[in-house]
Amino acid sequence: MINKIISLGISRREAEELIAVSKDIEHDYELLKNGYPIQYLIGYVDFYGYRINVSEDTLIPRYETEYLVEKVINICNKMFNDKINILDIGTGSGAISIVLKDKLNSMVTGCDISDKALKMALNNAKINNLDINYVKSDIFSNINGKFDVIVSNPPYISRNEVIMDSVKKYEPNIALYADNEGLYFYEIIIKNAKKFLNDKFLIAFEIGWWQGNLIYDIAKSYFNDSVIKIEKDLTGRDRYLFIINE
Repeated sequence: MINKIISLGISRREAEELIAVSKDIEHDYELLKNGYPIQYLIGYVDFYGYRINVSEDTLIPRYETEYLVEKVINICNKMFNDKINILDIGTGSGAISIVLKDKLNSMVTGCDISDKALKMALNNAKINNLDINYVKSDIFSNINGKFDVIVSNPPYISRNEVIMDSVKKYEPNIALYADNEGLYFYEIIIKNAKKFLNDKFLIAFEIGWWQGNLIYDIAKSYFNDSVIKIEKDLTGRDRYLFIINE
């Protein structure tokens, strides 16, 4: 069976993990043939060395987001000496908030509009022995206080964009798609962020590979005196945007 699973383009490690946890491997194999994500069948992923449980209620964390987290850690270590206050907007499974909480001297709040995602995030924080404040909030609607860091991997796929069938069919649409050609959440966050930021701050986004210049222009209109940087992922595509005020 392991070779049949691998023949679908799945890694040996993931195939072995599925076989170890599966209660009906033949049934699971049929799902895999139809494009069902193996991560949902296994029930968890390894994200930056942390176990993150996932389900159809949450987006599957990807390596691009691991790289975002690594960049945020490096920037924060250079910018801040004292304990920092972090807000993770659209926390989903809680992957970003969990790593940042453990790797940085920080207080972390994660927010999401989905009750099911927040329940998953809270459980993931518990299994990783971390104390994180999770709040139901439509972006800033239920957020109070000020933060040193705002990080977000929001929905950024345009509604007419072609994506893989397995993602479109099985991962939560609320975590994938955004209005205004995928720019909606960036615009709202950037437009309102100043009210929730300390004088010295970092805003960090994961972005669509073609959105960099568009989001840069939005950021420049609200943060003209700050440093705005677009950085690439490991494939050489624009994937991250940072707004920095030191």
